[in-house]
Amino acid sequence: MKSSWFALILAVLSTELLRSHCSTVKSPRFRGRVLQERKNIRPNIILVLTDDQDVELGSLQVMNKTRRIMEHGGATFINAFVTTPMCCPSRSSMLTGKYVHNHNIYTNNENCSSPSWQATHEPRTFAVYLNNTGYRTAFFGKYLNEYNGSYIPPGWREWVGLVKNSRFYNYTISRNGNKEKHGFDYAKDYFTDLITNESINYFRMSKRIYPHRPIMMVISHAAPHGPEDSAPQFSELYPNASQHITPSYNYAPNMDKHWIMQYTGPMLPIHMEFTNVLQRKRLQTLMSVDDSMERLYQMLAEMGELENTYIIYTADHGYHIGQFGLVKGKSMPYDFDIRVPFFIRGPSVEPGSVVPQIVLNIDLAPTILDIAGLDTPPDMDGKSVLKLLDLERPGNRFRTNKKTKIWRDTFLVERGKFLRKKEEPNKNTQQSNQLPKYERVKELCQQAKYQTACEQPGQKWQCTEDASGKLRIHKCKVSSDILAIRKRTRSIHSRGYNSKDKDCNCGDSDYRNSRTQRKNQRQFLRNPNAQKYKPRFVHTRQTRSLSVEFEGEIYDINLEEEELQVLRTKSITKRHNAENEGEGEKTDDAAGDSMIADGADAIGQPSSVRVTHKCFILPNDTIHCERELYQSARAWKDHKAYIDKEIEALQDKIKNLREVRGHLKRRKPDECDCSKQSYYNKEKGVKAQEKLKSHLHPFKEAAQEVDGKLQLFKENRRRKKERKGKRRQKKGDECSLPGLTCFTHDNNHWQTAPFWNLGSFCACTSSNNNTYWCLRTVNDTHNFLFCEFATGFLEYFDMNTDPYQLTNTVHTVERGILNQLHIQLMELRSCQGYKQCNPRPKGLETGNKDGGSYDPHRGQLWDGWEG
Repeated sequence: MKSSWFALILAVLSTELLRSHCSTVKSPRFRGRVLQERKNIRPNIILVLTDDQDVELGSLQVMNKTRRIMEHGGATFINAFVTTPMCCPSRSSMLTGKYVHNHNIYTNNENCSSPSWQATHEPRTFAVYLNNTGYRTAFFGKYLNEYNGSYIPPGWREWVGLVKNSRFYNYTISRNGNKEKHGFDYAKDYFTDLITNESINYFRMSKRIYPHRPIMMVISHAAPHGPEDSAPQFSELYPNASQHITPSYNYAPNMDKHWIMQYTGPMLPIHMEFTNVLQRKRLQTLMSVDDSMERLYQMLAEMGELENTYIIYTADHGYHIGQFGLVKGKSMPYDFDIRVPFFIRGPSVEPGSVVPQIVLNIDLAPTILDIAGLDTPPDMDGKSVLKLLDLERPGNRFRTNKKTKIWRDTFLVERGKFLRKKEEPNKNTQQSNQLPKYERVKELCQQAKYQTACEQPGQKWQCTEDASGKLRIHKCKVSSDILAIRKRTRSIHSRGYNSKDKDCNCGDSDYRNSRTQRKNQRQFLRNPNAQKYKPRFVHTRQTRSLSVEFEGEIYDINLEEEELQVLRTKSITKRHNAENEGEGEKTDDAAGDSMIADGADAIGQPSSVRVTHKCFILPNDTIHCERELYQSARAWKDHKAYIDKEIEALQDKIKNLREVRGHLKRRKPDECDCSKQSYYNKEKGVKAQEKLKSHLHPFKEAAQEVDGKLQLFKENRRRKKERKGKRRQKKGDECSLPGLTCFTHDNNHWQTAPFWNLGSFCACTSSNNNTYWCLRTVNDTHNFLFCEFATGFLEYFDMNTDPYQLTNTVHTVERGILNQLHIQLMELRSCQGYKQCNPRPKGLETGNKDGGSYDPHRGQLWDGWEG
């Protein structure tokens, strides 16, 4: 009897174990298509993102609520990094899952939210994929640094995006395409609280209207980014904050590091005091984020959605405050700038677990897609981190042949304005990060204008399916009737007839006389007896004399002599006042009253310039005025005042003339080209361009449109840079050094307590052209950073012995090892897709279906340290 009961119990247990085992193995999470039974149970996803939050400087130490929710209730990734420590490049990598060299957002200005980004990469963010599979997507907070609020990025059903860079007060948001300005009222305008309220309200409303639809939200906080304005209730916290004082604090100068580190010396006392206040204010701003996390957690718990929601918490990059003498900033390849907090809480995530593997910002997009049950697109460089969270479950706890997790141990850190080769103008180069051709053809053929069989007016291309089932794009063939009509139209235009009012009037330039008319014309011109036309002289006679006032008297100058003979003496006859005319006519006084002028000091020559009625500029570039101005102070003062008024009037006139000139340049009419056979050349040129564009392949047409937008974007950036330089020069801003990024700080910078009252100072801490590529490796045996700068400078830090990167030990590394590191770095710099951008750790065989290795044809990688 007992044996039968034992047999029955074992049978039931084996059945349950087998059922759970099968459900675990056949998890649909990794499939690209969402199964029908999962549509109503797919988890919600909430990504909480902070701006400039560090790990190395202890910012998480004060966020007790966040640590309780995320660290104690979820998984902590202790080796989380970003691939580019700059706001816009890092955020673009989060959205697309790509390295910077594949999405081309190099700095916070270069191509950030540009037309090229909007046309090429923005339509392929994780929001677009989730929105297409039924998720209700929403974004709240800071998007990209150069986002201007003029459009809603694709993929977002609800959009509350911050215009431009981080602010806490006096900012503008784009609410579903409508710009909304906010002021300085904490209750209504404080940015952290506003996006928290908006996100919670949206989640409640969506679950009330669509209870079975999953939600994906991004809550992107501005904290602790500048201007570091905290909420009033936190303005007195942490008066003695000192977490930022690490062993590398004010460790300067560093002559063994790259040129910025060599240039940066120790901080001044005012700089050190500023770092203390800055750390305090940053921690205060994070208190509002801490409260936001608690409110979000409580809302999910109240609605019963906590167990079906993944919460991800991270930052776009780290920060430094005083490290290596750098007063503040980011963009360096060292750990304080590239390490970020990273937590995940959700279903099947073990509370309090710690994950030591490397996770990157490029892993966010694949992870979010994986949570939603979608495959990672092949053009994404990151990988889903859910593989690292697959824990032992009742269905597989008795398995003894469990495989070890295969994961990267090396990644690329890249930053700066990368050098690009100048492309040949006639070479149409395909973008390296585009989809395969068949995928692009498939997307293109979904448009309605290519689906009809050349039936739409003006249709040039059509999609067809060949015998093998592949989609093809073919050019539409024009029927013979249409060709005849076009030929007839061309013959009409070639005659030069047009009835438009805006046609060019070239006179009779196209008219050619007959042969008889030309012959008669030649005979008429050869006839010597033909009466020549002599116009009568009317008001065009040249001036024969000129009256000049000199030293209080008037002289008549004879102008009928040869003007080119400058050295020839000229007779200048003096004309006295009316009462002395009789004496002036006497022959006795004629000799005494006559003056001989030579070419050197004649004041009445035509080559002299009369500036005012009392002053002249002589031919030898000297100025001569009447004797009265040199003798009478009153006359001198009056004449100077007269000149000042004239100058002011002329300046006003010049200003008006410039405005009119600018108006005319903007309203310049189209020019006529009458030098050719007909005056329709411009119209024909435009038509030729339109014809050429219409004959372009749809792929090339889209690329040409992107190039045009890119050129316009670059021109606008150039003009903006010129205006900024002129304003800086006009203000007399002296806080600038060639090649360096500098900032000024004064008593008016912070508008909320605690205030700064120690006066203004200047600091230069970074550079826009500081370009580098680095390898960062973390595994069981090695922990190092290897960097190559665009200047050719090399850096190497072994974090096992030097965790704060104080000493560059590249001179101790063997040349062969440096060559192998260089080869590996060059391969990562050009990698595309997660199979190339995630090299396998040392000692693992290739060929696993999970991917993550380079091609076997590539160069040999570093095989580990010898000995």
